[in-house]
Amino acid sequence: MSSLVMTLTVVGLLGTGLVAGIFYAFSGFVMPALERIPAAQGITAMQSINITAVRPALMTAMFGTALVTVALLVVAVRGWGQSYAIPMLAGSVLYLGGVIVLTIVFHVPLNDSLAALDPNAASSAAPWADYLKQWGAGNQVRWILPLASSALYTVALLR
Repeated sequence: MSSLVMTLTVVGLLGTGLVAGIFYAFSGFVMPALERIPAAQGITAMQSINITAVRPALMTAMFGTALVTVALLVVAVRGWGQSYAIPMLAGSVLYLGGVIVLTIVFHVPLNDSLAALDPNAASSAAPWADYLKQWGAGNQVRWILPLASSALYTVALLR
């Protein structure tokens, strides 16, 4: 493994680990905390979180890491047969599918639906409860798969 590939792999390992940690925080305590408060307050807080999330800090972590994982995917395919290729390819696929694709096709539509709710309307309580269940289940995947990616990049480095 060249020093450039090694550096990219370390950056991929750190990026996927960082993103896993961000989403773990949501599963571990942010969403459970929002579930404990009245629906109107939880909806308002999550609507604010969703607006704040689309800023450079999270977008750079998610999509900057995606760029690195794409580069590592190319390295893995071009280096097929090398001992690092399979874990590197698997780590890239898990991250891209489990974070980027899942966010775009599952979480963004849920967040858009939440944005349309009036937090103070009594009729918003049921959709909020559904949102918490669906978003939370999907988010479990969003922290587990990038954590697995991080582990797989570690394996690739050790080979």
